[in-house]
Formats: sequence, structure tokens, C-alpha cells
Amino acid sequence: MTEPNDPMSRMRALEQEIRRHEHQYYVLDQPEVSDSEYDRLIRELRALEEQHPGFASPDSPTGRVGGQPRQGFRKAPHSRQMLSLDNALDEAELRAFDRRVLESLGTEAVEYVAELKMDGLSLAVRYEQGRFQQALTRGDGSIGEDVTENARTMRSLPLTVKGTYPNFEVRGETVMTRAAFEKLNASRDEENLSRFANPRNAAAGSLRLLEPAITASRRLDLYAYILLLEGEPPFPTHWESLDWLECNGFKVNPKRKLCQSIEEAVEFCREWDRDRESLPYEIDGVVVKVNAIAQQAKLGQTAKAPRWAIAFKYAARQASTVVENITIQVGRTGALTPVAHLQPVSISGVMVARATLHNEDEIERLGLKIGDTVIVERSGDVIPKIIRVQTQGSYRKSFQMPKQCPVCGGRVLREEGEAATRCLNTNCPARLKESLQHFASRGVMNIDGLGEAIVDQLVDRGLVRGIADLYDLTEEQLLSLERLGRKSAANLKRNIDESLKQELPRVLQGLEIRFVGERTSVLLAEQFGSMDKIAAADLDQLQAAGEVGPRIAESILHFFREPKNRELIEKLRKAGLRFEYAQAKQTGKLEGKTFVLTGTLQTLTREEAKERIEKAGGKVNAGISKNTSYLVAGLEAGSKLARAKMLGVKILDEAQFIQIL
Repeated sequence: MTEPNDPMSRMRALEQEIRRHEHQYYVLDQPEVSDSEYDRLIRELRALEEQHPGFASPDSPTGRVGGQPRQGFRKAPHSRQMLSLDNALDEAELRAFDRRVLESLGTEAVEYVAELKMDGLSLAVRYEQGRFQQALTRGDGSIGEDVTENARTMRSLPLTVKGTYPNFEVRGETVMTRAAFEKLNASRDEENLSRFANPRNAAAGSLRLLEPAITASRRLDLYAYILLLEGEPPFPTHWESLDWLECNGFKVNPKRKLCQSIEEAVEFCREWDRDRESLPYEIDGVVVKVNAIAQQAKLGQTAKAPRWAIAFKYAARQASTVVENITIQVGRTGALTPVAHLQPVSISGVMVARATLHNEDEIERLGLKIGDTVIVERSGDVIPKIIRVQTQGSYRKSFQMPKQCPVCGGRVLREEGEAATRCLNTNCPARLKESLQHFASRGVMNIDGLGEAIVDQLVDRGLVRGIADLYDLTEEQLLSLERLGRKSAANLKRNIDESLKQELPRVLQGLEIRFVGERTSVLLAEQFGSMDKIAAADLDQLQAAGEVGPRIAESILHFFREPKNRELIEKLRKAGLRFEYAQAKQTGKLEGKTFVLTGTLQTLTREEAKERIEKAGGKVNAGISKNTSYLVAGLEAGSKLARAKMLGVKILDEAQFIQIL
């Protein structure tokens, strides 16, 4: 009998609890705990595994993401050919499929299963002794690519299954939800990367990345639709296989129907053609399958497709209309996005009057001018997009990107090699909320309590019209905000005032000068010693600071040449922020040493430790490599500790770290 504090018992209990929470959240969409509580459980289990590696389970939830980026994907054969499906483009073709089935079987009625045709990437997943073993893409149908490590990161995919069958295979569709797709494209916009055209491309690209950690950051789901034992269905009907998958922890689409005739299947297709925009993911049709496995076997297959299933494809959600005007929308990062104003047209029952054009290059690629007739597609996006110019208008007018921001009047700039044109004014109302949250964040001015909800209220009520206005706020004004009591208001006011003590590198970082992040801010402060000297420096002088290249230097020049940014600088000076840097160009005893921090320190915060290292001339990196000088390991040190040991990196506990400082 094990003791309650026995580490192995605790590890097994944690594994079971974490798997249950993963199933509730990622499969049932019914989370029972907060993200922070889930993370706490993961951290506790990981810490126990590091302390007792011999007790760690091979299918532990902590192992979903790990390892180094791979060089490429190896190929492996499928247990049974992964066929494609023939298409029915209208109801008449769907009924013709039914006639062929009835004639081949010599019967008057057949039971069908109708399932939504999710727009993603097919995947075959193998289990041995109830444990997840391998995942293959469709490939050419006979041989697929092994994406096991990437598939492991999908939390809707169970790593262990305690069902009837120890060895089996599940096939399904890997998809990305519309919400995850929009979030991914928004982050790519911020990084000046090309956008994914649709969720399917995003899912396929994410599953085939060479670095599983990136795949894990893009929430993918696997919806199971086939169960195989030694390449064959184990149940008399397809519907029973779906039930088994659902009962054993797999995510199975609940939007399915057991149909007693083809007419019921036709009605199911009509229903979801009307309602598909209400779904959280993209579909492009409905798959109709003969339910009885014996009948499937009798019907057989062609070289490419089964004769017992067909994909009813929905009509393309496109329409033609005229571009009446093109205006500019300024986003939260200051990017200017052209938007086409259209003659209103109905697409899939929704009236469309606008379509995004992304940037100048997209307009040029389309050859588009105001007055042209265009083809517009609606694929579930908030703002539909123009696919191509159908005919040129009789009276065409070219679009010109404005030289000033239409919201604030500030200068705009398109950096060489970039697609986006951006407003340079940090205080531009269109980007103010984002700027305030960045300014207040922990790694910048560290104004604790100034979160998104407070920022929204401050801007919406007109209490803050620019970053510098934060320092004019009174405790009474803060007290007037919703959900902010007297103690919270007093704490927030004190935190705002305390931020005046932050050093020049933090202030520089808070200005959101493009390409000037944490490291560059420190280098600039060390090189010039003051805000005024940085603002007055020319291109050559700026590039004299280490690691500041032409692109960064030009961005700094453009920032300080914008009159509205100079106004902001003067307001911040008046508020009392530090514009001088005492540590300019000093060499410390940690010069040339690189540190990585992991776990929780008792005497210093992570930010304070980082600041102490950098003041002494050292450098702090996020990831461990063989070139790391020291790993500083606090309480509940994570996977970095194990990697440091593997690479032979010197490990410091907190006392040793303080002694070095």
C-alpha cells in the first residue's frame, strides 16, 4: 500500500487529472478549471518527473511538446489505402449516387450516415497497446509523411486509450478553428509575414512544421471519423464505430445524422448549407456514406475512391459586384489596410458591402481600380476578400495610399522590403489601446494593474488620449472606473508613479519604435547615455551602437522625425520619466557571459535578476544552448534544467547566483 505522499502515486494521480481536464477542454469544450490551474498541475507533474525520472510515464501529458526541430519528415506506408472521394455537385448527382448504390446492392433502401465535410488535412493515427504510436498524413494514399511529434501536440488527441482494442488505427481530419485562424493571421500581420489564405492551408502548414513547439502554439483539433483494426472496420456499421470513438475519448463531430433514405441526407445537406456560418470551423460540404460495413464491402471501390461514399460539395461562396470606393482602416499596430467598398451583394445569405485588400501590393497584383467589377469570396472571415477583377469599369480611378494617417494626421511610412504601410505616431487613437498595454507591460514600464479592461475604460471615457496622460491621472479618476475599488485604485496610482523610476532602456522600449526591442533599447542607452542624444543622432551614429543595422537605424530616425512623437517625448519628460542612463558604456564583471533563468527565485523577481545580470555586463537568453555560460535554477525549475545537464551547462542555485552577482 502506497503512502499519500508517495511521488509515483502522486504522478499517476496528476496524469489522470490532467488527461481528464484536457478531455473536458479540448474535446467537450467544457473546461472545469482555469488555464492557470491547468498550468499549475502540468508544472507539478513536470517537477516530479525531473526529480524521479524513473517513475515518468512514456505517455505523460508533459511530453506533448519536446525535442529539437527535425530536419525533415520520413515516409511510412498506410495500413490500408487512404482514398479520396468522388464529388456530387448538386442534389441530382447525390440522388444518382443513391440509384447506383441501390442497383449494385439489389435492394430498395439503404441506410446512410451523413457527416459534415470538414475542410482540413486527413490524418491516420496508430495505437499500440492503447498508446499513441504514430501519425501519418494522407500523402499519395499509399504512403504518408510521419508527423507523429506534431500530432502529439494536439490536446484533443488522446495519448492513451483504455478501450476494448489494444492495437488499432483512427483516421480523422485535422482542422483549425476560425478563431485560431484569425489569431494566427493577426500575429503574422504583426511580424510582417504572409497571411494564410484559409484555415485549411493554416492547418496543413502547421501540422507539417519542422518544430513541434510552433505546431503546439497553433491550436489544432483532430475530428475522428474512421476506426480500423488491422486495416478493417471492427463493427457491423459505421455509426457504431463513431460511437466507439466518442466513448473512448476521441473528438467526433456531433453534427451527424443516421439517414433512412437519400432524401433525409439531402435535407441534412440543405440544413448545413444554410447554417454553416454558425460553425466554429470551415466545412465545404457533407460526406454521405453507406452505413452497413457488409454493404460497403460489396460495393467496393475504384482505383481512387470508394463506391459506398460521396462528398456533396457546396457551391462556391462567391459573387460579382462593383468596387465603388477604397478607404483606409488603421489597425491596432498602426498598419494602414485598404478596404474596398462594394455595391452590396448577397453571398451565402449574408449581405456583403466591404472586402479587405490587405496592402498596396495586393491591389497591384489584382490590377484593381475603383469602378471595376470583381469576384468576391466569403470564407467565414469577418471581412470577405476580392479574388480577381472580372471586368474593368468604364470609369476607372486608381487608388493612392495616403501620405498621412487618416485617423491622426501623422506621417506614414512603408519600410523597404515590407508590404505594410504604418502610422508612425505612437499616440494615434487607432493604436492607443495597444500602445498603452505595451507601455504598461511587465517587461517594459511594469505598471501592475493596468490591464486590458482598465485601458479600454480609460480610452473610451477620454481620460487618456496619449501615453503621457497616464501620469496625470488622479486616484479619484481611477476610482470612477468600473470594478476598481478604493484599494485597487490607490495601488494602480502608486504603480503608475513607481514606473517613473524605470531606467532609460525601459522608456525606449515603451515608445514602440519599430524593430527596437529590449536588447536594442539597452544598447542604445549604453551607447548614447540619454534620450536627447539618441533623438539627435544621425544614421551613422546610430549604427555605431552594437547590433544596430541600417533598418533599425532608419526606423529610429523616422520615429524621432515625426512631430507627434516629439510632442510625446516632451510630455513624458515633463511627467518626470528618466531620460538619462548612468550605466552608459560600462564594462561589468559578467561581460561575455550568457545566462538562462528557469523556475522561481525567492529573493529576486525574474525581471530584477535579468536587470542585475545586464548591469554587470552579462546577457540573458530565453533558450539553452551549448554556448550558455550558466543556467540559474530556481524552485520548480522546468525542462531547461534537464537540457542544461545534457549539454553540460554549469547550473547555479539561487545562493550561487547571488554570490556571482
